Amino acid sequence: MGVLGGVAVIAGLAVAQVSANLGYDAAQARVDAALRTYDAQRGEVDHRYAALLESTDAGHVILDTGYAALPVPEDAWAALTTAVADGEGIGAEVEKVTALAPPAAQDKPAWFWELFGATSDREADEERVDDLVDDLKAASTDAAEGRSAVIDSGVAVVATAGADAAAFEAAHPSARNDAVIALRDAAADAAAVTVVDDTTATAYVALQAAATQVLTTEAAELAEKAGPLQRARLEVEAFARSLAPGVLLEFDWAPTVNGAGANGSMGGYTTWWWDQPGRAIIQLSDSVAQQWPAERSRALVAHEVGHAISVKCVGMYDSSTQDSIEKWATAWAISMGFTDDANGVWAYGYPPQNYIDAAAGCR
Repeated sequence: MGVLGGVAVIAGLAVAQVSANLGYDAAQARVDAALRTYDAQRGEVDHRYAALLESTDAGHVILDTGYAALPVPEDAWAALTTAVADGEGIGAEVEKVTALAPPAAQDKPAWFWELFGATSDREADEERVDDLVDDLKAASTDAAEGRSAVIDSGVAVVATAGADAAAFEAAHPSARNDAVIALRDAAADAAAVTVVDDTTATAYVALQAAATQVLTTEAAELAEKAGPLQRARLEVEAFARSLAPGVLLEFDWAPTVNGAGANGSMGGYTTWWWDQPGRAIIQLSDSVAQQWPAERSRALVAHEVGHAISVKCVGMYDSSTQDSIEKWATAWAISMGFTDDANGVWAYGYPPQNYIDAAAGCR
């Protein structure tokens, strides 16, 4: 009986040891599976948090830049302000969640009386990891939604500002060409944004900087043209722009231009670039404004605009000699209906009829 009793005790201990081992191993397997889920969810949260941080940082750059030069609707600005603030709040909560570490790994005990307690600990660890996973899932969703709000409102701000750049340009016709070209380029970049990131922030900063330059250069140009002739000068410039839509014109004024301007004479000189056909600089003598709106002033201005617009009509005339270039500008003025000899006929002679016919197709 003693032998049988000893065998029973040993068998019971063996069963307890095996059962404890199996129970612990099963609990550990569940913890390991929960930790794999945690790692995957943590990776997703880290990715979405980084994206949220990128967007809120870019949103801050936009907000810090402001809209003193190129206006932005108040409601769009308020939406971005709210989205950035909310996104930062979400980011702070995400940081709290990611700061919570999962349970550390534990060595497996050897004996069943230790294994039973360790198994309970493992089960508690599994529950803790599951809770962390749930928190990570919620944080991931919040981060994604926060970033979407910043993107929606930020893109609206930048795209709206870019779309308004054309009207802003039209409202400031005296700005210098370089500033206007920079504004157009920046507006094109702004119109292309689809997310709010460093590139978008850079595009918005460039857009507002270009708008500021438009204002600054316009103020400088108007200051240069100040005085009794300013009104006539601006009328001349508006007239010239009306003749060449699509060509960006900048104007400089001086007492004498191209050797003319005194004793009732008028002078003009135009600079254009074959590789940049959308722009030109026209210099005019003060006498053009003094005699405005006389037909001879209008005819001379038309001649200079004929030079400015000529790059839109490459191949219509021989541009290899100065004489043919001047004849073309004269022909263009004639084709526009300006027949006073100040259209270039007095200075360069009457152009051939085929130039006049060709110029009629250059608009």
